[in-house]
Amino acid sequence: MAYPAAMKREMIALAGIEIELFEGGDGSPLLFLHGAQGFMPKQSYVGQLAQRRRLIAPSHPGFGASGLPLWLDSIDDIAHLYLELMDRKRLDRVDIVGCSLGGWLAAEIATKSPERIGKLALVGPVGVKIGPPDKLDIPDIFAMSQDKVARLIFHDPEKSRLDFADMSDEELTTIARNRETTALLTWEPWMHNPKLRRRLHRITAPTLFIRGASDGLVSQSYVDGYAKLIPNAKVTTIAAAGHAPQLEQPEEFTRVLFAFLEA
Repeated sequence: MAYPAAMKREMIALAGIEIELFEGGDGSPLLFLHGAQGFMPKQSYVGQLAQRRRLIAPSHPGFGASGLPLWLDSIDDIAHLYLELMDRKRLDRVDIVGCSLGGWLAAEIATKSPERIGKLALVGPVGVKIGPPDKLDIPDIFAMSQDKVARLIFHDPEKSRLDFADMSDEELTTIARNRETTALLTWEPWMHNPKLRRRLHRITAPTLFIRGASDGLVSQSYVDGYAKLIPNAKVTTIAAAGHAPQLEQPEEFTRVLFAFLEA
């Protein structure tokens, strides 16, 4: 599989796990943590980020080509793993962008080692319980058709529809594997760590929540409630975008992101 010239792929061992890692670009380091769809190095936003930063983007355990040992079954486990990745890459202090599931992961990391986080951007993040205990904050994506899920995720589902007939066996296997691992990590309790909201006050990094205006998974009230748990966090919205504004509005996404990172 060919990747943009700016990004190089390697496999590294962390805690005995083979992790797929993409890295490229120049400038201060930016750790990018993907969501449930996995990291897609061919997407235009990747090249835009790598033009201005040294982009470091691992595939989480169980996603892409990364291994998944039997003992790893939580976002918290991966947070500890990525602290080791930061040690390996000598990232004493780093900005982090986390999308959806990766936003949850970024928040976990920032509570464990707040002094090592420069700035924190959370894009449609999950990870905490905001609403009443008898109601899901995040819709159950495994209890509905993929067409309905697409309508919740994308502002324009037709433009973002995947053509499975044109995909290789490797790409189809990766999609299935990503979905399976997402279920493992988020199933119970659904899409959150009950302890995380009690730790978010430890985050000291300037924090920006970014939400697509058409996001049907992560509501505005959820994001607003999440942001209130982190000291001095701010919220911004990107128009004509759903749960993955980096995919549907890459230029506006990078503009908003770098306006925050470089302020």
